[in-house]
Amino acid sequence: MRIIGMDIHRVAAEVVALCEGELKKLGRVPMLRDRLTAFAQKELTHDDHVIIEATGNAAAVAELLEPFVDRVVIANPKQVRLIAHAKVKTDAIDAAVLAKLYATGFLPEVWVPDPRTLAMRRQVTRRTQLVRQRVRLKNMIQSILHAHLAPPCPHGNLVGVSGRKWIAKQLVPPDERNAIERHLRQIDLIEGSLKLVEAEIAEEALSDPVIRRIMTLPGVDMTVATGVAAAIGDVRRFPDPQKLVGYLGLNPSVRQSGEGPAYHGRITKQGRGQARGMLVEAAWAAARSPGPLRAFYQRIAARRGKHIAAVATARKLVMILWHMLTKQTDYIWVRPALLARKFRTIELKAGRPAEHAKRGNAYDYNIPEKRAAERERSERAERDYARFTSRWRDRPKGRAQPA
Repeated sequence: MRIIGMDIHRVAAEVVALCEGELKKLGRVPMLRDRLTAFAQKELTHDDHVIIEATGNAAAVAELLEPFVDRVVIANPKQVRLIAHAKVKTDAIDAAVLAKLYATGFLPEVWVPDPRTLAMRRQVTRRTQLVRQRVRLKNMIQSILHAHLAPPCPHGNLVGVSGRKWIAKQLVPPDERNAIERHLRQIDLIEGSLKLVEAEIAEEALSDPVIRRIMTLPGVDMTVATGVAAAIGDVRRFPDPQKLVGYLGLNPSVRQSGEGPAYHGRITKQGRGQARGMLVEAAWAAARSPGPLRAFYQRIAARRGKHIAAVATARKLVMILWHMLTKQTDYIWVRPALLARKFRTIELKAGRPAEHAKRGNAYDYNIPEKRAAERERSERAERDYARFTSRWRDRPKGRAQPA
């Protein structure tokens, strides 16, 4: 068996083979499908193991080489410190280090998602990029208005119908007016693309039981559920909830040496940052919804502040999520009418007919009595949790806090 190390870049890849302790350079291969296929057919065998670093085109390279070799392994570049901190660094040396680390069993591997999970990740990323472009254009409009002493917009949406009428009444120079109109046209194009992407995400959410289960958590909508499901993939690869928390970078960093106590600092922020950000946003929403999670947030916020409490709530959401997915059960304190409304919103985004004359399960949310009854159940659970935790004692100062 040979171990093939590939240091891939945008244009080409340096290839080194490790066989029985000896290294052999196989040259540079252009990053083109036909050239990679030709190289695999000529140089690789079905007994080879190919090692590459995680880059933007690593998944495509792995998919192309898999039929020609025994296994393709993608390494985590942040953890391959022999490459990152090497004093003598060339593409051939990097490829050789990858091969040697794999041969000795010290290579930090990256889980390769299936094509469907990869497609979900790309869709969530596209939506995030479109939203950021829209925010950037809104900020540019705001800066123009601010530069010419315009008062704050009295409407909630600056680029909505009322907001645009208000903008038209502001006194700005002609060139600035033209710039604002250009920005508004760009926002219209972005919002059209955003609707198409969200419709595709909604179709995926309707057919995915994992996404629907994640949405039973408070503060979690379609976008957050899809992003988290795409980041996690197969939950069975995490043997316990702490592994999932660490994968999403929500676990606190630890510093300990000798016989001294362990000091816990800020979260590690390792893993998938997009999913981590979505979970923190969901934690802020859960802190405003009645239920045990709001009581948990308030307990932490009273001691550590709101921002630390939001991150702790996000970590709690992940731990609850692991139990929900492994045990295949919904959130125990879910509000059925609110959940039905979430699902109905997804159906409308996916292009399902409105059916105004038909009242489904989502209509219960419009009935004050049913909505109040569901809310009372959650508030009762919140009070029970607060009463239970009020008997806990704070850990004495100087003792190590659990991670």
